[in-house]
Amino acid sequence: MRINEIFKSIQGESSSAGLPVVFVRLTGCNLRCQWCDTEYAYDEGVNVTVDEVMEKIAAFGLKSVQITGGEPLLQEEVYELMNRLFDLGYIVSVETNGSIDLSRVDNRVIKIVDIKCPSSGESGQMYFNNLNYLLKTDEVKFALKDRDDYNWAKEIIKRFKLLEKCSILISPVFGEVEPRQLAEWILEDNLNVRLQIQLHKLIWHPEMRGV
Repeated sequence: MRINEIFKSIQGESSSAGLPVVFVRLTGCNLRCQWCDTEYAYDEGVNVTVDEVMEKIAAFGLKSVQITGGEPLLQEEVYELMNRLFDLGYIVSVETNGSIDLSRVDNRVIKIVDIKCPSSGESGQMYFNNLNYLLKTDEVKFALKDRDDYNWAKEIIKRFKLLEKCSILISPVFGEVEPRQLAEWILEDNLNVRLQIQLHKLIWHPEMRGV
């Protein structure tokens, strides 16, 4: 499999924000979002075996692992990796861009589905049938650049009854909309979602890798 980076850091997003986790970032993505902050993962990476990835993860000494990208579900080996991690007692999550069929992902995996809003330029690529596979342990994430994105996300949440299915995360695109503004929109609507800020970009430089 082709790996961009493997590192230990503080979880910057999701309902586990603030907790230590090992990140496995796979190379390659089928989307080109306008505000992507991991463009280096499109092509950069090295070919390694699943065994080698397992060894690197074990060396960090943590039991929480997040598989991310790019788009990790593009690589066939990712399914073996996730299953083997579970068999060894790891807590495993996968962050996916919402365009790839989730039916093959083991229900033990915490699925974090990043639904692309219109400002990304890729909202038309979403495979909304994925929302039928969500469990209460899973999460849906919207990154919002402006009020139009917010209104669009509200419509998706309502149309697919997402508040009944899983946790909803809403975050501002870094540097594009103020967190306070987004918080005020959420409060005005009494929208039962979690506002998240990319914690790792506040702790370290926003463009720093491996954190």
